[in-house]
Amino acid sequence: MFCLRLAVPLPSIMKKKIYLIWVTGLALAILAAACSRQESRPETKEERKQPVKRGLFHTEILLKTTPVKNQGRSELCWAYAMLATIETEHLMHGDSVNLSVDFVARALLKEQFVERYMAESSRGDRDEISTRGIMPMLIRMIQTYGLTHYDAYHRKKDCNYRVLCRKLNQETASRLRLHGAEALQRHIDDVLDEAIGPVPRYVFMLGAEYTALEFAHSVCRADEYEALTSFTYHPFGERFPLEIPDNRYHDTFLNVPLDSLMKRMDHALRTGHPVCWEGDTSEEGFRWKDGVATLSEKKAAVGQEERQRAFESRQTTDDHCMEVVGIARDSKGTKYYIMKNSWGTGNAFKGFILMSEDYVRMKTMALMIPVL
Repeated sequence: MFCLRLAVPLPSIMKKKIYLIWVTGLALAILAAACSRQESRPETKEERKQPVKRGLFHTEILLKTTPVKNQGRSELCWAYAMLATIETEHLMHGDSVNLSVDFVARALLKEQFVERYMAESSRGDRDEISTRGIMPMLIRMIQTYGLTHYDAYHRKKDCNYRVLCRKLNQETASRLRLHGAEALQRHIDDVLDEAIGPVPRYVFMLGAEYTALEFAHSVCRADEYEALTSFTYHPFGERFPLEIPDNRYHDTFLNVPLDSLMKRMDHALRTGHPVCWEGDTSEEGFRWKDGVATLSEKKAAVGQEERQRAFESRQTTDDHCMEVVGIARDSKGTKYYIMKNSWGTGNAFKGFILMSEDYVRMKTMALMIPVL
């Protein structure tokens, strides 16, 4: 059984943050009601175990989550989804954390600014500064720079990450002259302080004091998640850097057969562990407002070769990340995965979307699954 070990004990942080669990319970109750409402009377225990004969969906599994967030116009879905996965893992162990995406975003922008400035100075290659990324980047970022909870650090209301990225790119392109490493660090800190807000020196939680790194290492270990994918152009059982534009640090993924990938996701969910999903949301059948994602063409179960052809022909692209928190079935028994998104609560299921099993088999780029 997977057990989360805290490198620095967080003194019962999480049990005392009852308001988070209460809000989560309210959100999930709304989802469950939307998914399984059939009659005015409450369902019996036996009815809840059976596929719904009337209505939309029947929920088989639904893990606890923190409240749905809204990434706005940022490109930080990978950070929202991976942090949401970590938050759910804590909730399922009886703890509670609400983590700061903005702390991660700030660290990423600072890192890129310094790299780009130094590349410009040496006339090397310069990558554009952006907030785009993939799931394993989140683990690397927090292990390197630390983390805070949301209450300790979140961006100013008028902070627009796309505008901020353009400003930072323009500064490095303008041959800004900063003499020495200290001057460079001071300058970028001043820019980010003004745009996002100053970072706290310490993280305080229920009377205890932590550095950002201590806090990060307490909520997630570096080896706690495994990155998986499934494509035939690399050998199964080996790791390789997934060839997608946002894999800027060449993070590697273990390549497994598609059926194994699906079984590992199901096993994680059925044993109380969330999964982080990365894949394609550009399909016509991805209907956010309706809260449902299905393949446009009805097919038999999607196979490995069909999935490979869609990837190679760029019909499947790397668009978005979400947290997988459950399993549901429709009135015909068709299986769906319940995803927690980061686009706010303005859809049919208050920020959640149900993605059909075939859609997941065809359109999944990669998964981050807890090491069980």
